[in-house]
Amino acid sequence: MRQRKNGSSIKHPNLSDAEAKPQKKSPYSSKDVFLTCLGFRMLNALLIQTYFNPDEHWQALEVAHRIAFGYGHLTWEWEEGIRSYLHPIMFALFYKLLALLRLDTPCVMIKAPRLLQSIFSAVGDLYLYKLSFALFGDGVAKWALFSQLANWFMFFCFNRTFSNSLETTLTLVGLYYWPSVRSSLNKAPSGSRKWGLALAALACAIRPTSAVTWVYVGLLELYTTHDRLRFIFVELIPIGSVVLGITCFLDRLMYDSWVLVPLNFLKFNFLSSGGDYYGTHKWHWYFTQGFTVMVFTFLPFCVAGIIKSKYWKLSGLILWVLGLCSILGHKEFRFVLPVLPISLIFAGYSLAALEERGSRNGEKKRSSCICNKWRSRKQLAIFFLLASNIPMALYMSLIHQRGTEDAMNYLSKEAAKGKVKSIVFLMPCHATPYYSTLHNNLPMRFLDCAPSKGMPAESDRFMMDPVSFAVDFAKNWSRPSHIVLFDSEERHLKDFLVSHSFREVRRFFHAHFKVDRDLQASVVVYAMTDT
Repeated sequence: MRQRKNGSSIKHPNLSDAEAKPQKKSPYSSKDVFLTCLGFRMLNALLIQTYFNPDEHWQALEVAHRIAFGYGHLTWEWEEGIRSYLHPIMFALFYKLLALLRLDTPCVMIKAPRLLQSIFSAVGDLYLYKLSFALFGDGVAKWALFSQLANWFMFFCFNRTFSNSLETTLTLVGLYYWPSVRSSLNKAPSGSRKWGLALAALACAIRPTSAVTWVYVGLLELYTTHDRLRFIFVELIPIGSVVLGITCFLDRLMYDSWVLVPLNFLKFNFLSSGGDYYGTHKWHWYFTQGFTVMVFTFLPFCVAGIIKSKYWKLSGLILWVLGLCSILGHKEFRFVLPVLPISLIFAGYSLAALEERGSRNGEKKRSSCICNKWRSRKQLAIFFLLASNIPMALYMSLIHQRGTEDAMNYLSKEAAKGKVKSIVFLMPCHATPYYSTLHNNLPMRFLDCAPSKGMPAESDRFMMDPVSFAVDFAKNWSRPSHIVLFDSEERHLKDFLVSHSFREVRRFFHAHFKVDRDLQASVVVYAMTDT
């Protein structure tokens, strides 16, 4: 920066006041911020009662349950070796601890995994605050944290046991330690790049697609650092190799053979477009629907924050991730979850600017109407964000698509009482939790939907003609004690169920409107008349 003759500095026009001045200490300790966030996220975890995406259960908890207790279903992805055991092994150890303490009751097994995830989420919240403070100061940091806690999608998704949730936390912690993310006036602590590299490697080991984020950060580091050879040969390659080696050794133990998960994942999802089997979207979906819905009413504040801050390193990362993820045909909200908190940092910047504008007017003793105008704008913005996000968060977490969770919770308690002998799910595959919620080694059967060439999967054949499929299916079954199905299929199968001596025992509300298929308003549990 240029210096004035009197020794005072001229602020760079692209940097905030916090960056141009020596970094001050945060008025809130890390412990206080973490404990506040932890309390919020634990409440958040207890309020989540709904079903979002099968991977929350089938690619994490179900696998962990199999490791810990010896029974649980492994989907076709595990047979193909495109998933790493690094993520589910954490929940497996947690399950082992619960069993050792004799706390593995139906209620605890249902609630505990999301409570464990709430600890990881609180760490992510803490490092969002720390990253925001390091970049822009306390004023932005507290509003960025407000944005993170108030955003409906973070409330709805962050505490779910997706690998994406842990990836998001690792991304926030990792970005805090990467020197290239910061300005030249606000350097990272000495040696922090090694921590950033380790966290980046761990995120990629858990979800190979996380490489999209870290390639951008790595290229940025190469561009800004003066010790490129050291970065590549002394830090990047050794640290990456150690993390990859540990992950491969763990997968070798669990798969009982050498499996290079990142390579298999790359082949299936990028080279063969295998993910397209589960549906595709237009290239612009993240920009026009997916990510805009996630950001929701914070969107104008995010855009304003990006423009006002002119901090192109982070805004460039958002655009980079959304752009590269748009190339793939198969798209999901959670795939871009790691850059949602980064967008909310810019929303915090915009909200802090409203607060700062009001404070400046007050300091200069200008007319009270001007000061009140900026205060009312800030209050109106806060009210608007809370009034739009809180109802959305509560509706999606407590009401929408809760029937499948409620049905399995009910069956889990009934099984613990010895009232359930076997279950068949006549519904689209992976529509409910499984053994990780039932926590009882009973025979269960769901309709398979593994990718197949030529012939439709069981689940697809059932949806095309429920009655014909059920009649053929019943020819070879060992009649279950309970059948679970959606009301949309129950209408077709009512006579079939009655003719096989089944009666309705429970009906659970599921949804007010359809998502992908016909309206699935409720989940119905049928039981044999003699059970």
